[in-house]
Amino acid sequence: MKAEIIEPAIKACLAEIHAKLKAAEQTAKAAQACAAAGGVAEAVRVSMDIEQLIYEAGRLHDAATLLARMAHD
Repeated sequence: MKAEIIEPAIKACLAEIHAKLKAAEQTAKAAQACAAAGGVAEAVRVSMDIEQLIYEAGRLHDAATLLARMAHD
């Protein structure tokens, strides 16, 4: 595939990875604050959202690396 198509797609994937991981960080901070305030059960409930965000970031990374490999073929 052509670089003028692939490079913007990779950049978009990387930007979305950053957004997902930033959201995961914010969720982790909220969970930590709940736990520190004595709401451990609430902290665990809040932290459950982290898994999906990390999963999505991982799949986006897979897409970016696949696109990068395609660019070099």
